[in-house]
Amino acid sequence: MRTQPLMLALAMLGLAGCANDPAPIEQMRLSEQAVEQAKAVGATEQVAQFKMAEDKLARAKSNMLGESYRDARMRAEQAELDARLAEALVLNQKSEEQLQVMQSRIKRLRKQLEVQP
Repeated sequence: MRTQPLMLALAMLGLAGCANDPAPIEQMRLSEQAVEQAKAVGATEQVAQFKMAEDKLARAKSNMLGESYRDARMRAEQAELDARLAEALVLNQKSEEQLQVMQSRIKRLRKQLEVQP
């Protein structure tokens, strides 16, 4: 009969251990990588999402230092998504510019073909 209080105590300790969030080390790495990738394609301060990603990553790092791992994970996830959006916006803009250049070249070639007999 003495085992019931012991088992209850162990179960409560186990639940208390589950309540603490582990440090989001992998998510922090992914977020930092996403910010670096966005920076590499040219997403700088002119892209609002990139600035937000940097700010959220900085807050996530601060949360990590304060051992607020749940908040750190949430901010790091948001930072990763913002960085990926900034990267996509920059790549989309570059693609649009390339498309315009190609359309201009096609138009010029068509004019040249019309003039020549």
